[in-house]
Amino acid sequence: MNDKRILLVEDEDHLRTMLKLNLELENYFVTAVDNGKKALEEFRAVPYDLLVLDVMLPEMDGYALCETVKRENTNVSILFLTAKGSSDDRVKGLKLGADDYLSKPFNLEEFLLRVKNLLKHSAKTTTTDHIYSFGNNAINFTTYEISGLNKTKQRLTKREVLLLKLLTDRKNEVVSREQILEQAWGIEAYPSTRTIDNYILAFRKYFEEDPKNPKHFHSIRGVGYKFTA
Repeated sequence: MNDKRILLVEDEDHLRTMLKLNLELENYFVTAVDNGKKALEEFRAVPYDLLVLDVMLPEMDGYALCETVKRENTNVSILFLTAKGSSDDRVKGLKLGADDYLSKPFNLEEFLLRVKNLLKHSAKTTTTDHIYSFGNNAINFTTYEISGLNKTKQRLTKREVLLLKLLTDRKNEVVSREQILEQAWGIEAYPSTRTIDNYILAFRKYFEEDPKNPKHFHSIRGVGYKFTA
């Protein structure tokens, strides 16, 4: 058994069972679910190398799932496997961040080769590509480890790292509370503003020389938050 993990999202029972079996015969770890909401919960709980998605799914469709997954983890590969095979559907999926798109009906051998190629491509990406440094600090978005002022490493939660990624990607820009709630928490469980404030206070303790006079993590009263390097 190799160490590659695949999340298979397909609501057709027979096809899901067949694909799971064939992927496991290729020695992959496979988790199979039948709707988009379950898939997102599973993705957030366990790291995966590849997601195989249908488009027409219960609870949350494949396009919305792809967009959310890629927003939270740009490194994971996504293969659409769907009956929606028009050029417009294909373009839409690729624009949302999918790495490949295979229309049903499909050849099983071709499917397995595409999976193999996507996993091979993702393996070429090194951990150092996902380290963000500023001042004497570093954030590893793959391992969730940070190195702060005293060079002591510690592991953060996925939520903390997701918020750090959102802020650092938008360096020098004010990110509104609404954007944070939508992108870091999703639509189902909005925290209070105080919750976000507590995260920012924690970041200051991790990374600021003087947390009371921050140089990197700023609260913009009545609007949101800003990161400066």
